[in-house]
Amino acid sequence: MKLKKIKSLNFFKEQSLNNLSRIALSSFLLICFFYIVPIFINFAEKNLNNEEFTNNSKKILAYTLNGGESKNQKDAINENDVLFDIFSLNNLESDTVRLSASTIKQLFDDTGYSLKDVRKKKLVKPVALTLLPAEIKMIENTKKRKDFFIQIILPLVIQENNNIKIDRKTLFKIINKSNNTSAEKQWLEKKYKQYGVNSRDLSTLKIRMDVIPTSLAIAQAAKETGWGTSRFAQEGNALFGQWTWSGEGLKPKDAEKGKGHKVMKFNVLQASVRAYQRNLNTHSSYKDFRKARAEFRDSDKPLDSLELSKYLNKYAETGNEYVKVLKEIITQNKLKDFDDAKLLPSSVNLESLI
Repeated sequence: MKLKKIKSLNFFKEQSLNNLSRIALSSFLLICFFYIVPIFINFAEKNLNNEEFTNNSKKILAYTLNGGESKNQKDAINENDVLFDIFSLNNLESDTVRLSASTIKQLFDDTGYSLKDVRKKKLVKPVALTLLPAEIKMIENTKKRKDFFIQIILPLVIQENNNIKIDRKTLFKIINKSNNTSAEKQWLEKKYKQYGVNSRDLSTLKIRMDVIPTSLAIAQAAKETGWGTSRFAQEGNALFGQWTWSGEGLKPKDAEKGKGHKVMKFNVLQASVRAYQRNLNTHSSYKDFRKARAEFRDSDKPLDSLELSKYLNKYAETGNEYVKVLKEIITQNKLKDFDDAKLLPSSVNLESLI
């Protein structure tokens, strides 16, 4: 009888041990499953899905930076004032038509607009497109796709630089006068707000109100959009991957719902270029960029995009690697050829602005 009881007890012990072993093994496998699967999915998305260009820009358009960039309220930038004319441009251009790549190419041919010509004569036809063609992704020849993208962006960048040059010329006239009219004072007040100069300091405004080298702007647009193929460029005219926490934008696919930044969306390409220039000219992240640009001006030297690109290491998460890529894009595609190009019809006044 005792022997039977001992056998029964041993049986139950063995059963319990087996059950515990199975439970432990099952738990281990379950933990491994939930640990390994996300890693595999992440690997697959990075290495197997190459259809969409990955935008990793750390560009900040919302000056509030999740609640306040500056601890000193006096130095805080009012985003509405800085971006007012950009929002206005967006509102004016709400009804736009997306032309096909073939139509745009025909337009370029009809107007005699070619990059070969621009490199030689330094004159750009004023063909201002509002949207990128969806078919740009389908241009298999890499050089043709790049040239096509440059042709679209080039007039927009030069136009915005021209706007800044005209403002800069007005500013120099005001600085050189002993007494200013009420109209000039109103203009100055508007520009102080537009460039986030709360101190009302003329020297600060002069440093901020300046152009971005054409080659540098094109290089950044190319990098940020994969030469016009990214979702952000196609759906939101976001040529420079500007981030916002408060404006209208497109959510990155890996972002949590209701949290984090968006890539700012524009109705037209021109607004994206203007926002990009305004950002480099006002945001604290690019203070060293503006300082280096001012040193070129003080030395009476032309702006060098390769040198200035060094100060854009805060533009993306990759830092100095990002700068290296920009330099390669500028050099390999001979973008500096466009730095002294002018937009037709050329204005004599623009030639001696700076």
